[in-house]
Amino acid sequence: MAENGKLKLLAIVGPTASGKTAIAIQLARRLGGEVVSCDSMQVYRRMDVGTAKPNAEERAAAVHHLIDIVDPCAPFSCADYVEHAQRAIAEISADGKLPILCGGTGLYLDRLLCGGMEETTSDAALRESLFDYASEHGAHALHERLRAVDPESADAIHENNVKRVVRALEIYETTGVTKSEMDRRTQAWQSPYDATVIGLHYPDREILYERIDRRVTQMLEEGLIEETRALQREGVFDVNLTAAQAIGYKELFGFLRGEETLAEARARLVVATRHYAKRQLTWFRAKDYVRWVDMQTDTALRSADAVCDEIEAIFSAAEVSP
Repeated sequence: MAENGKLKLLAIVGPTASGKTAIAIQLARRLGGEVVSCDSMQVYRRMDVGTAKPNAEERAAAVHHLIDIVDPCAPFSCADYVEHAQRAIAEISADGKLPILCGGTGLYLDRLLCGGMEETTSDAALRESLFDYASEHGAHALHERLRAVDPESADAIHENNVKRVVRALEIYETTGVTKSEMDRRTQAWQSPYDATVIGLHYPDREILYERIDRRVTQMLEEGLIEETRALQREGVFDVNLTAAQAIGYKELFGFLRGEETLAEARARLVVATRHYAKRQLTWFRAKDYVRWVDMQTDTALRSADAVCDEIEAIFSAAEVSP
């Protein structure tokens, strides 16, 4: 625990295939830590290859939390993740060990560290009806509905941004609390954590893309097609829309239906994963709490030891800073 009474933790974040797992495990061994997954899909059982879960050897090298904790047909929200993560962090800290978060789901990390967990209950039917209302009556009419219940949000959101207007109305309709009030509660929230967040950076994007290409090949070799087919037979993708949209599975649906070749499906999976990595980088770069550490020099990849040395120095400096 830090001198300010907050729980110390270290987080390793970044895009998919950037090497987060290996770095987090080595840091756990160095610093006496345990790894807490920060991945929205690794919580699901039987979704192993497609979510790039740590393998048996990696899990034996360091204790891992929040992996395989829920059936893939069961709902699991960001709020659920925060609740489980808070409990795991408290237990690890109570044992005198360092919690090390590891993953690329930026929203989950942000909500854990920064609050804002007056989470709404998603209502697909309500959302659809609001979009239908906008289509029938126009964006201005929908915006006026928002203004009637939440004028602050209406002032902040342009009427042509129908998606955000719908979301603000959904928040109010499902919780009875306006989006503007939720935003105020979030800003007033005090984090219980003293977190050092490290982002893994590849100055040469092509090196990251090459890692993604190898990751896709490895996943196919390890049984991604068979795993996707098994989950499909279970009906997972019919009841869990999050799983159905997960990178790694949906790109194979056409191949499994016989509508395209494996080469075509693989190519789409590579492209989708690259796009996902770009979105992750965009998210984390917008967060001022992330400290970036390069995974390469001008000419070559850095060793895991060198990267961990730098991260450990940053973490140690954060521990002694006022």
